[in-house]
Amino acid sequence: MAYQITDACISCGACADECPVSAISAGDDKYVINADACLDCGACAGVCPVEAPQAQ
Repeated sequence: MAYQITDACISCGACADECPVSAISAGDDKYVINADACLDCGACAGVCPVEAPQAQ
């Protein structure tokens, strides 16, 4: 099951830099995760300062 980024996202980009498969990109108001590419590894959650990426 893929991670999703909550509205707590502050668009810092730390998660995108950490994603090993480049599944995270900037959206209109927050970063978004491509669920089809997400490996569910949790790397994004480990570096997020506001805990925006959440396992779904």
